[in-house]
Amino acid sequence: MTAKLQADISVPVDTTRRQMVGSVRTSHPVYVNLLPPCNDACPAGEDIQGWLDHAQAGRFQNAWEVLIRDNPFPAIHGRVCYHPCETSCNRKHLDSTVSIHAVERFLGDQAVANNWPMPIEAAPSGKRALVVGAGPSGLSAAYHLARLGHQVEVHESGPVAGGMLHFGIPAYRLPRDVVEKEAARLTTLGVRFVFNHRIEDVLAEQQDGRFDAVYIAVGAQVSSRVEIPARDSAKVLEAVSLLRHVAGGERPQLGRRVVIYGGGNTAMDAARTARRLGAVDALIIYRRDRAHMPAHPTEADEAIAEGVKIRWLSGIKEISGSGITVERMQLDADGRPQPTGELETLEADALVLALGQTTDTAFLRKIPGIALQSDGTIIVGPDLQTSHTGIFAGGDVTPTHRTVTNATGQGKRAARHIDAWLRGTTLPTVPRHRIIPFEGLHLPMYSDTLAMHQSELAPAQRDDFAEVVSGLDAAQTRYESKRCLSCGNCYECDNCYAACPEDAIVKLGPGRGYAINMQTCTGCAVCFDRCPCHAIDMVAETSAAAEGT
Repeated sequence: MTAKLQADISVPVDTTRRQMVGSVRTSHPVYVNLLPPCNDACPAGEDIQGWLDHAQAGRFQNAWEVLIRDNPFPAIHGRVCYHPCETSCNRKHLDSTVSIHAVERFLGDQAVANNWPMPIEAAPSGKRALVVGAGPSGLSAAYHLARLGHQVEVHESGPVAGGMLHFGIPAYRLPRDVVEKEAARLTTLGVRFVFNHRIEDVLAEQQDGRFDAVYIAVGAQVSSRVEIPARDSAKVLEAVSLLRHVAGGERPQLGRRVVIYGGGNTAMDAARTARRLGAVDALIIYRRDRAHMPAHPTEADEAIAEGVKIRWLSGIKEISGSGITVERMQLDADGRPQPTGELETLEADALVLALGQTTDTAFLRKIPGIALQSDGTIIVGPDLQTSHTGIFAGGDVTPTHRTVTNATGQGKRAARHIDAWLRGTTLPTVPRHRIIPFEGLHLPMYSDTLAMHQSELAPAQRDDFAEVVSGLDAAQTRYESKRCLSCGNCYECDNCYAACPEDAIVKLGPGRGYAINMQTCTGCAVCFDRCPCHAIDMVAETSAAAEGT
């Protein structure tokens, strides 16, 4: 590995470098905690830097315990989250981003394998909460409410916990036993599940069960519809139904030529599933181009690697027998697809519609005051409470970005608001630390250390629903965790202590950081310059006096 010199960088506008007038100190260093961009980007609000610190030292159970303060399902999220934390990781400006999701997956798998116990943070409150829906948002809310001391019941219309985790994400991405084991751990906290129970009257359910609060998290599991003229059409299926049947152990006969209509992640999953069910030709038809597709880019890449073809800027005009009439589209100035009148007929044995999902919230219209959007999603306040007191909602059933991790984060957020409401208080607003960008780091020297690569099954081997991507082992996990730059937070590297010419830096002991002896500090800012992660700001004496520092 070749060492590289990192050039000196400019100081953020809210800090002041050394200012000396004769022998009078005009600024001095202050230790600070800034917000790493990975933590800021995580929809579940994880303390990523905190649990990576434990993982790099091999304290895997401690790392997992820090992780699950915010997200109870690391084995799931380490497999299916699109890890925006990595997109924001400062390390990408050096060599490659830290593979945060791979470390998270390892910790989740270790917790299940070793049966690490989930702690409860609070004494029993005597309050009861009902969670409607056992998808990621409902499960997350149930977990956090239980840890906060409340009795929780989850009522689910399906036969198992997980919702779309179980029925919507194929097993080659998320094995069913991973979902089952992580969801089952909630019972150790006292969470009670009631399956095959569809709620028609929420208020009656609340009264009968003597629940003090309700969280609605039914998700979006109803396929969106589109009107396509059809005469004696080929087999037409909805993608959500197809994935649900396959998840239940069925193997629908789709034929050799399968067309999938849509450009989202569900369309990619449906096409890859069709290939595994024996389709020789799996063709995705999408009305816009790749730059405008809603699917995550890696999902399209995986589908293409497995032999799926994608026909961009095309819309289905009509279905007749085994013929599907396709019209070429073009994008207008606003990026919207417009028909061109150019038609072509394709032959297909089956057509799978993957045009998005909506929520079934008709049962909520019985609740006085509940406000719904035109698409059926629930309007909630900043505390995720609906307009009916004591009933909260979150996840896909509310207007939000629909991902597993966002749903999990909303479940946590709702649980904390519900906890405050049950205790007769409100959740305080916590000031956010400022985000530390790459330009704010002081990296005098670093070495290239590329991220660990997770092994994958070769495309030719992906003929069944075995998991495609493998995890890291313990040694690889520690290596990957050590690549974290600890942006904005002290990790006691001793650079400041060694660099201070006045011996003004005082070591407080392992895990306690440092203090500054203001009797000997001259404000020379050498400690500031030598702190690689920018855990030190230089503060003007007048500002320091005003702040009481």
